[in-house]
Amino acid sequence: MERIAEFDIIILTMNTVSVHNLCKTYQVPEREAGLKAALGSLFKRRNKQIKAVDDVSFEIEPGEMVGFLGPNGAGKTTTLKMLSGLLHPTAGKASVLGFDPYKRQREFLRQITLVMGQRNQLVWDIPAADSYDLNRAVYRIPRADYERTLKEFVELLELGDLIKKPVRNLSLGERMKVEIAAALLHRPQVLFLDEPTLGLDITMQRRIRAFIGEYNQRYGATVLLTSHYMADITALCKRVIVIHHGHILFDGDLSALGRKFAAYKKIVVRFEPGANLNAADMQPYGEVVQSDVGTVALRVAVEKASAVTARLLAELPLADLTVEEPPIEDAIERIFATSAEPG
Repeated sequence: MERIAEFDIIILTMNTVSVHNLCKTYQVPEREAGLKAALGSLFKRRNKQIKAVDDVSFEIEPGEMVGFLGPNGAGKTTTLKMLSGLLHPTAGKASVLGFDPYKRQREFLRQITLVMGQRNQLVWDIPAADSYDLNRAVYRIPRADYERTLKEFVELLELGDLIKKPVRNLSLGERMKVEIAAALLHRPQVLFLDEPTLGLDITMQRRIRAFIGEYNQRYGATVLLTSHYMADITALCKRVIVIHHGHILFDGDLSALGRKFAAYKKIVVRFEPGANLNAADMQPYGEVVQSDVGTVALRVAVEKASAVTARLLAELPLADLTVEEPPIEDAIERIFATSAEPG
């Protein structure tokens, strides 16, 4: 026990994940269409180098929950696979809990997990409980610890009798819940989560998010999360890393992302009772994006927001005025659009 406690102290004094100039390049064969090109490729194959991850660097501290954002093909999953040891980097260095992931040492594997949405790790034709017991043996989890952890997960995820049913008989949402429980039974300290709520309905997404947040609080786990659902990111992560074409475009506070890249603000005005104003009257102040009885929402360029706010207060009979930041999705789209522009 003293050795384990000493090990925990060592972990807390260093970054959990360290990535320095990480690269992953694939050799992809290519040829023209047609029989002639197909025959020619038998004798002389032409390859193209694809940089899935290109000179990526970042640090993640113990217990931190970080959102990893980017469009399809940006390099998110490739990065997670390198950090979990499934892929060897072409160049650069990665360290997780002080280990080189690609060596896949036993002590490293006991402390990490990789969850990929809709990728099955449980045996299809037997109850999840049987696969859980197999995981207990693989990770050499003491029986008492295993039963205590399983009881917690059953309560937190509301698994009930689900773990007693063959996995093939479960719905997508039910299967995702039992899959996540299986991935965390050994209480890993680092969670690499790749689209864990993919394809789930809103209720199930919320349940999975709540469980991940609770796990982070209970065990101080470090989480690197990719998701196309911004609700996952905003609910769980204060920091985000944005990657596009293998390059990091942004690494910082989630709220700062919106402030840095937002092109406009939303101004919502509520008129005083009896004011005879409508959406047409508001068009000189900005783009009307919403109009209800007595209330209008305007879309205004960031650089004009202060001046428009001053005009509204001075010129119109307003009962209330609020200025809102745009949705974080808009900031993300703006980043990708800017990175795609020539020059």
